[in-house]
Amino acid sequence: MSDTDKRMAAEAAVAEVRDGMLVGLGTGSTAAHAIAAIGRRVADGLRIRAVATSVASADQARGLGIEVLDFAEMPHVDLTIDGADEIDGALLTVKGAGGAMLREKAVATASTRMVVIADGGKRVARIGAAKLPVEVLPFARAFVFATLRTMFDAVEARGGGAYLTDNGNLVADCLGWRGDAHALAAALQAIPGVVGHGLFLTEVDAAYIATDGIVATLERGG
Repeated sequence: MSDTDKRMAAEAAVAEVRDGMLVGLGTGSTAAHAIAAIGRRVADGLRIRAVATSVASADQARGLGIEVLDFAEMPHVDLTIDGADEIDGALLTVKGAGGAMLREKAVATASTRMVVIADGGKRVARIGAAKLPVEVLPFARAFVFATLRTMFDAVEARGGGAYLTDNGNLVADCLGWRGDAHALAAALQAIPGVVGHGLFLTEVDAAYIATDGIVATLERGG
């Protein structure tokens, strides 16, 4: 894993940002590079507005002079740039190490274009080795965790249950699943008390992946 590769992937993706856009800002260490790169372009005169997928990303963006709007008032986003924990050649993606997967998915789905940035270590032949985060309503904690343990080899409450998302929910980090990702996503979403999960199976339109200083681009359907 290279911080330089993360930065290079971020800068390649940020080249897509144009004047007048409403830009979705992702969450996590790689997305932070993208926010920094956008901040530099704003300082140079780029005129954009943004929505953020987490409090941390909103704070970083505002500190760099980026105008951050409330996504609750925005029905549509032009371009979202975010990181990934795993991504395969078909752009099936696992996200959520930063705990913002529910907000990230809402913003991604509202976007005309969703771009993922990553270092080469996140590129896999098949998703499924990384922890799959599931956001859980605290009210249904015991029921949901018991159900998840029938679906995965191991399920842990992030931070021992002390960690809460910006939405005030718990995160179950799930390891060891087999079978079809689309079927798993549907099964997770059908559990009352699951409010979100880190499987991004249709949302990602393109990916910029940097390995040893070389950035490769993947486009959906191309």
